[in-house]
Amino acid sequence: MAQASLPFIEVLYEDNHVIVVVKPINVPTQEDDSHDPDLLTMIKQDLKHRHGKPGNVYLGLVHRLDRPVGGVMVFAKTSKAASRLSDAVRTHSIRKIYTAVVNGRPKQPQGTLKHHLLKDAKTNMVSVVPAGKAGAKEAVLDYTVTDHAEGLSRVRVELHTGRPHQIRVQFAAIGCPLVGDQRYGAHLTKPGQQIALWSTELSFEHPTTKETLSFTSKPPKAYPWFLWNEQS
Repeated sequence: MAQASLPFIEVLYEDNHVIVVVKPINVPTQEDDSHDPDLLTMIKQDLKHRHGKPGNVYLGLVHRLDRPVGGVMVFAKTSKAASRLSDAVRTHSIRKIYTAVVNGRPKQPQGTLKHHLLKDAKTNMVSVVPAGKAGAKEAVLDYTVTDHAEGLSRVRVELHTGRPHQIRVQFAAIGCPLVGDQRYGAHLTKPGQQIALWSTELSFEHPTTKETLSFTSKPPKAYPWFLWNEQS
């Protein structure tokens, strides 16, 4: 294992097959219509520079985080690793834990949320729809409320499906939109406020050694995270 450093990007782990980083907030995971610097390209450029590789550098994207969301991500450095990690994502064998801060308090301190979600590609908005609607996909997550402060709740979330905007839409659907969510909680959000969602834990089987690797990252010391002394 070797640790490295990227400009503004923390590298948690790197070997010949994978690289695990902490995605900064407000950086696209991959190139989008904004053409702003994206994480995939930045890591490729760093690998090319750091390892003196000629030509194009391979880097496989196996999962995503929304642009405003930060936290732990894994990328594949070989096509074999990309294929095996993508299979792990499809079979839900990669464990993803998030921490979110939501407005209000869910009725139950812990539970499972199940909805059917439909994405509008034109508006990039996701809606909760009845089961059976054409194009809808089931979304499932488990949550535990860990703290309350100032009318907000800190929530630990484990995803069982990886639908677009899933955590944001599902908590908005139960009346507890995420703090700072400009898209699904705009009526409770100040302009420019940062969304309170962080990828805090990621566990997966290494694509070649089969060893289980686990990584963690704490949310930034900013509002609303600083309402709690200890981050989990």
